[in-house]
Amino acid sequence: MILEEEKRLTELTRKMLEFDRGDAKRCQHFLKVATFAQLIAKGEELSDSDYYTVLAAALVHDIGIKPAEAHLHCNSGKAQEQEGPAYAEALLSECGYEDAVIKRVSYLVGHHHTYSEIDGADYQILVEADFLTNLYEDGVSKVAAQTALEKIFKTQTGRELLTTMYLSEEQQF
Repeated sequence: MILEEEKRLTELTRKMLEFDRGDAKRCQHFLKVATFAQLIAKGEELSDSDYYTVLAAALVHDIGIKPAEAHLHCNSGKAQEQEGPAYAEALLSECGYEDAVIKRVSYLVGHHHTYSEIDGADYQILVEADFLTNLYEDGVSKVAAQTALEKIFKTQTGRELLTTMYLSEEQQF
């Protein structure tokens, strides 16, 4: 079972790279989010099914950006949430994901910029992984990182990653 899930994730990664072809920044973004999601999910000891669900969600979480730009002429978080689920569902279906996983990932894609009413460890981990990546990519201050730590981060692993990367006073090599 795990080998099949790994194969699906590899295929999904390749399909997302193709979806974002020519946009290295977006490709780099979803790969970083997936890596942070993997670290947090392992650290929080998620079940295998939740682990593979959150990794799939991390890979496709921003799939709505290009359609939002094309259809709505913007790429706001809400526009991404609106446009993304249908594209995520199609890609996941092509990769052979089960209906329950497609439904959950679609929900996560459609809510990953909504921070109220987070309803599961997979959702929390996706939000934290995206924040860890965006904090760096957006060049935010330590004050903003501290605010995220206080208001958004709930998992022990995510909190440790944020603190280590953004709030530690010691120089790390």
